[in-house]
Amino acid sequence: MHTVAIGTEGNKLARRSKNQLSLQVLKKFRIIFGSVRQHFREVERTCGVTGSQLWILQETGKTPDIGVSELAERLSIHQSTCSQLVEKLVARKLIVKERSKEDQRRVGLRLTATAARILESAPGPAEGILPEALQTLPESALLSLDKSLLELIGQLRIRNDKLADKHLSDL
Repeated sequence: MHTVAIGTEGNKLARRSKNQLSLQVLKKFRIIFGSVRQHFREVERTCGVTGSQLWILQETGKTPDIGVSELAERLSIHQSTCSQLVEKLVARKLIVKERSKEDQRRVGLRLTATAARILESAPGPAEGILPEALQTLPESALLSLDKSLLELIGQLRIRNDKLADKHLSDL
């Protein structure tokens, strides 16, 4: 009888410990999400563009005449999402589209002088603080994190896999 009581107490302790651990992990997610949102708010306040738009401007500045497909790949977003973001930047006269002289089907993107000035004054990193932080992790940590996040995603009651192709600032 005595061992059952100890076992029951041990189970309660283990449940309490697991609950505390899950709350600690939740707090870390809050720190990550809050910090990311704070960075994007600073980008919008300083530059007048969203975080995803700033990253597009940076990549376009690094690679003049880049196409939308390559741009979408670099940002790890869906091509249609990238096209919509580019159209907004074109409408604001921050990016211009130019047809290739060699291949009229190909349209390249270039920054305007206004966009170049925005990039100069932008708080970094243009791609956002989370992608930058992930790049600094060792591969073993990234693999472990990827596996753990897949397990977590598997436990979600509501899940929208299409969100994987959206930029964090556009969620």
